[in-house]
Amino acid sequence: MIDIHATARVSALADIENSVRGTRIVVGARTMIDSFVKIKPAGGSGDVLIGQDCAINSGCVIYTGNGLTMGDGVAVAANCTFAPVNHEFRNRNVPIRAQGFGPSKGGIVIEDDVWIGANCVILDGARLGKGCVIGAGSLVRGEVPAYSIQAGQPLKLLGWRE
Repeated sequence: MIDIHATARVSALADIENSVRGTRIVVGARTMIDSFVKIKPAGGSGDVLIGQDCAINSGCVIYTGNGLTMGDGVAVAANCTFAPVNHEFRNRNVPIRAQGFGPSKGGIVIEDDVWIGANCVILDGARLGKGCVIGAGSLVRGEVPAYSIQAGQPLKLLGWRE
């Protein structure tokens, strides 16, 4: 079921797939979903609940997996991936694709007024506290406390010369 509030703006170039497993995809009032955003039911039957006054910019991918809850006023920069799902891989005698999905780590929870920089990856079990900032290029797989900053990799680790 896809439920987009009448005041939300979803680009004609965005792709929101309907679920065959009953997953709900809800987009709140005055939320903007830019072109080339993909919301795909995959890896579970969790709901995607996007609050009011959010902005999800171009090139982002959201899998439903074990669910994603996004609060109000969240700003997501371009090319971010939200993957609340885990492939199983423990049995070496079975191809990974044939092993299905692992147990849930709780989905993804993003509280109100969060800013997520470009090219971030948010994984199953991530909890982003109210008002936190996730720096561009970050990988988040645990809890980020309210009103804190998580930076991406320092430039020196990436071979940058000052």
